[in-house]
Parts: sequence; C-alpha cells; structure tokens
Amino acid sequence: MSAPASESRLGRLVAGARAELTVRTAIDLGAVAALLAVGIIGWGPTFDGAGYLLAGFGAVLVGSAIAWGGAWQRWGILPVAGLTVGAYFLFGGALALPHTTLLGVIPTLETWRQLAVGSVTSFKTLLTTVPPVAASDGHLVVPFLLILVGAVIAGSLALRVRPAAWALVPTLAVTALEILLGAAEPAAPIVQGIVFAAIAIVWLALRQSWDADSAAQRVDNPAATPSRPLRARRLIAGGAVLAVAAGAGVATVALADTPTQRYVLRDFVVPPFDIHEYPSPLQAWRGIIRDDADSTLFTVTGLPDEARVRLATMDAYNGVVYNVSNEGAGSSSAFRPVRSNMSPGAQGEPVEVRVDIGELDGVWLPDVGAVREITFDGDRAAELRRTAHYNDATGTGVVTAGLAEGDAYTMSAVVAEPPSDAQLADAPFAPVKMPKQAGVPDSLSKIAAEELGEAETPIQRVRALQDWLHNDGYFSHGLADDPYSPSGHGSARISMMFAGEQMIGDDEQYAVAMALMARQLGIPARVVMGWYPGEDEEKSTAGAFTATGDNLHAWVEVAFEGFGWVPFDPTPDEDNEPNDQNTQPHANPKPQVLQPPPPAQEPADLPPTIADERDQKDDEDAGFDWIGPLLMYGGIGLGVVAVLMAPFIVLGFIKGARRARRRSAPRTADRISGGWDELVDNALDLRTPVTAGATRAESAAVVGSTFEEPRVEPLARRADADVYGPGEPTAEDVEAFWREVDAIVGGMKQRTPWWRRLTARLSVRSLRWRRPS
Repeated sequence: MSAPASESRLGRLVAGARAELTVRTAIDLGAVAALLAVGIIGWGPTFDGAGYLLAGFGAVLVGSAIAWGGAWQRWGILPVAGLTVGAYFLFGGALALPHTTLLGVIPTLETWRQLAVGSVTSFKTLLTTVPPVAASDGHLVVPFLLILVGAVIAGSLALRVRPAAWALVPTLAVTALEILLGAAEPAAPIVQGIVFAAIAIVWLALRQSWDADSAAQRVDNPAATPSRPLRARRLIAGGAVLAVAAGAGVATVALADTPTQRYVLRDFVVPPFDIHEYPSPLQAWRGIIRDDADSTLFTVTGLPDEARVRLATMDAYNGVVYNVSNEGAGSSSAFRPVRSNMSPGAQGEPVEVRVDIGELDGVWLPDVGAVREITFDGDRAAELRRTAHYNDATGTGVVTAGLAEGDAYTMSAVVAEPPSDAQLADAPFAPVKMPKQAGVPDSLSKIAAEELGEAETPIQRVRALQDWLHNDGYFSHGLADDPYSPSGHGSARISMMFAGEQMIGDDEQYAVAMALMARQLGIPARVVMGWYPGEDEEKSTAGAFTATGDNLHAWVEVAFEGFGWVPFDPTPDEDNEPNDQNTQPHANPKPQVLQPPPPAQEPADLPPTIADERDQKDDEDAGFDWIGPLLMYGGIGLGVVAVLMAPFIVLGFIKGARRARRRSAPRTADRISGGWDELVDNALDLRTPVTAGATRAESAAVVGSTFEEPRVEPLARRADADVYGPGEPTAEDVEAFWREVDAIVGGMKQRTPWWRRLTARLSVRSLRWRRPS
C-alpha cells in the first residue's frame, strides 16, 4: 500500500474518532438535560403559570454550555465556578426576573440587586409563601439557581469523570430539592420516577458499552469497529429489563397503599408572622362605635354594588372573645406574605378598588372580595409591602407595620355575587372542619333547636336562625342616649341577651349569638367584621364609600358546598328599639332563669383574657426571644459554609475512594501500578504537563524535572520491574512502594505555592478519562 493511501485512511480514522467523541459528548449532555427536566416538571404545582419552564430549561442550556466549555478548555473548578456566577447574573434577569429587565432581556441594577439578595433569601421566601406562587414575585430565582448549578456540576462530571454514574448525584440532588422546596401535591410522581430511571439506565448502559468498546480497541486492534449486532443486542436487553422494572414498579404502586400526604419543608417552616400577637378587632367594637362615629376611617373608590369591605374573619370562641384559630380547614390564622397571585381559585367579577386610609389604625387591612394583588402607594409603600400578609381562606389581610393616615393601596380583587335562596335550596353545608368552641352558654343549643321550627334544608335552617334574631330582637349600641345594652360578647353577655323578655344588642352580640347557635347545631359558621353601605346610604358622586364608626357592621358567614361562604345579617334594624319599660336590666328575674353576674365581673372558671394569656406567655418566654433569630442566622451561616465546603468534600471523597480502591486491589502488582497512578494524578492536579497515555519513564521525566525530584525516575523503574517482572511483589514491597509515593507527593506539594495546592484539591484533571494519545 502506498504512503498517501495509508495516510488518507489514517486521516479518515482520526476524523471518525473525533466525530464519535462529539456524538458521545452530545449524548452525555442530552442525558443530563433530560434527567434535570424531570425535576423541572416537578415545579409545576408550585408556580402559577409556565414561567418556571423558561427558567428551568434556560438554566439547563446555560449550565450545559459552561460544562462543555470547561471540559473542552480543561479548566479547573475555580474558573468554572466563576463562569457560573457570571452566567447567573448575566442570564438570571431574562430567565428568572424578566419584569426587572429592559426589553425583557437586558439586566438592570435592580435585576442584579434582586439576584444577589435572592441567592440567599429566595429559598426562605418561597417556603413561607402559599403555592402556587407568582413568577413576578421573584420566586423563579430558586429553580433557576438550583438547576444552573446542577447542570454545571452534572455536565462536568459526565464529560470528565469515570464512572459516569457520578453525574447522577447532582441530578438526584436537584430533584430532591425540588420535592423539599415545592408544593405538597406532586406533579406526577410515578411518571417522574419511571422517566428518571429509564433515562439513567439507558444512558449508563450506553456509557458502559462505550467503555467496553474502547478497552477492546486498545487491547486488540485500535482500528477495529465495535460489533453492531452486539451493541443492538445490548440495547434490546437493556430496554427489556427497563420495561419489566417499570411494569413491576407501576403494579406495586397500584397495589400498595398510597400515602395520603407528602411532607415538604414548608410543612415545618413556621411563618414569621403570628396573628395571635394582636387582639381580636371585635374587642374594640364598642370603642369604634362610640369614638369614631363621625370619623373618616378610610374611603373606598370603585366599590361594586352590594359588595362588603372586610376587616377581620373570626372562627374560634373561648367564652371571652371571638378570635382566629389554628384549627380547622379555614386556617384563619394562616397568613402569608402578599404576592401577585393570591386567591387562585376565586371566581366572580374582577374589580380594581382603591383604599385611602384616614383615621383607621392597627394592623388589620380593609379589603374587598377575594384579593388577587395589592399595590401600595405613598411614602410608606415599601414598608407596608414588606410587612403585608394575606389569608386566602378567610379573605383578610394585615400589615405588621400598622396603618397610618395617608396610607393608600389599590387591590385587584374578584367579587362574587351572593347566591339566592333558590340557588341554595339543594346545597348542603360544606364539609369544613371548624375549630372547637369553649365557654358557650349551655342554653344556646336548646334555644337554637326550638327556633328552627320545621326548617329542613340547610338554607332553611340558617334563615330560621337569622330571621328569629332579626325580627324578634331589638337594636341598641348602649351609648349615652340608647337603651341599656352592655358591650362585649363573652359568655355572660350572650347569656344576658337571652335571659330577659327582650333581646337587646347590636351587630357584635347578634353576629356572635347566631354563629354560636349555628355551631351548636353543626353548621359551619364564622363571624366577620367590616363595612357596607346601608340602604339609605348613597356613595358620593365620585363613587367613593366612606367608612366610619357609624356604618361599622358584623355579620355571619356560613359555608355551603359549591358556593363557599355566604353572608347573613341577623342584626335587627336600628330603628327597632325596645320599649322604655324594658330598657333596664331586670331587678327581679324569673326564678327559672339564673341571673348572670354584673358585666364587669367574669366567671371564675372562664379562660383567661387574651391580655393575660399574652402577658403570661411573655413571662414564660422572657429571655429566650434571641433563640429563634440565633438559630435562623446560624442555620443560614452553616448553609453558606456547607455550600463553600461542598466542592472540597465531594472531590475529597471521590479522590479518597479512588486511592482506597488502588491500595486494596486484588493483585499486589495492581497495587504497585495504582501507587504510581496516584503519584501521577497528584502531579496532574498540581498542573504538571503529563501526557495522557505516556509510559512511566516518560511521565517520570516530566514530573522529576518539574519538581526537581530525583526519586521519581528510580521509582518508575521499580514499578515497571514489579509489574512486568517475574512473580508477584510481596505485601511488604507494596507498603514500601506506597510510602515512597507519599513521600514524593509530600515533597511536590512543599515545593508548590499554597494557592496552587488549594486549586489542586479542587482540580478534576486527574478524574478525566484517559485516552491513548
């Protein structure tokens, strides 16, 4: 054969080998991207909209490109980490925070600020926000950052490290973090698990076949082509095994008892805001009526007809006060930071309502309907936005910074029209678990049962209670010129209301009385405090409603299946006042009725007041308020340290396992060979230009001249003699050889600057595949 023909064939072989390597690189990166895609799909229930797909798959593309570039240029971990940080800030705006960029792509200073802060705080914010969360609130930083880092690490391991199974570790970690940080309702756990297992098995089978083919070519014939039928049989056998395993897994899941709940981190994260730190607004009812009757508490612009302004929703009674609770499906104390996609399941008419605060103070935030988004205005807008919380289940909001005159905000809300009795004719009560009541007067259940009469359907039962209180009761605020009506809604006050010949009270007593009687009959009911225009009250020409103490109201809401919470007004008309002879409390009550104690006194066996409970809790917790912040910041600090130390730990573990495997090889000759490989690998990590596939003598010449170490070349000749010579070296020979290796490596590191020793610990050069030159 002529020389030109031989050279032409060699050129084709080299070109084919390069093409094969390019295909393998593409397959490796594609497999990593597919494994990460399983975790990306799992974010579905956590986010509102499809923005998480752009952030996730964009991070996969960017991370894969960084991994490929680092492997191609043979960069160490520090350059790759620096490039990853740069890509995070360069592409994070377009993929995770597009609302902060110019034209949706160009990052701004606000983009970089949110990316820098979000790398630390976004995880906590996501866990303390009720899913599905809005992408516009900055929560996409979490999946973008996790998947970007996961793609870089997994892609680098897939391209540089053997065995390839190491690349499964970061992809599994990304999926595990998605489960822990996501919603309790998984997207498709069975499908995700099967797809992940299928991709991993097929990819690892391909990698194993490549390794076997490469080994066979090196030993037998470098120009040999792998057997296509053999490779096809391997793939068919692997596919069959995979299909059997998937079928068995699905059958097992179908026959097994599925857990009723998946526990995630948000189930164990206590929100930073506790509504029980503040008293029930219903306690201040009489004070608002008396002191703010003519005061402009706030004005509402854009209030729809027949809509109500809600201040607070209460569902728990302890004999002293109606308040929010931690029990029941209503979750009346489960407040979360405001976001842009609140009340996701609300249906009704979309409205835009503006509220301008006047003399109203406190933490409770007036709102209308089911709020979707709140935008604050004014000088305190940033502070109010930062401290605002909302409860989707009860439709109430709070700002821990407190309201002040001049505050303003605009709400995007959904207002549903209350259903008619005809619509509720066949509707049962909703299966809502309500908190237990305590301190309820014993007579209420009997009175409620008697007043139901012949009512049968749920709506008839509720209307019977409402109509009886509304028609047979009398109205009085108990102020200076009003008929006698004590304030409060404790057990003694509610008992007094039914003890005389006439029921006397205002919204506070009637709403509480109806809710308590409904609860005694098993009806899901709660008390709401707020405002709504009266029949004779007209809005101004600008369409604004002015809330004052005079038009403050309280009503009852009852849950009907398919309709949600429906309002009922049991309070009598204000012009329905009692007769003069019955305006004073009875001096001689009927013998069969127990006269309650004076309103100023409380029964000895009633629960303590909220103030007493709070004072007692403060006394018990005194001196320990610093524990929570200390644990939180300590945990953040440990997390940062763990992230910084993770590369050292992971690479140290991998290299340590490699060393242990070499020292414990079955044949003593292999232990000698492994000792030499350990020396060369350390030299590679210290940036020594050792050529892959070089002989021991050639490598020894490079290492010895680089570190001025004369002991390397004799050690190489000794290794060749022990490995290729007659007989097997003894265990003593192996130990002596390894001691010499450790001594030489220690001398090499002593002659190396400290910063290069640090980068050597993070280097993956010695973990790359070694192919013959």
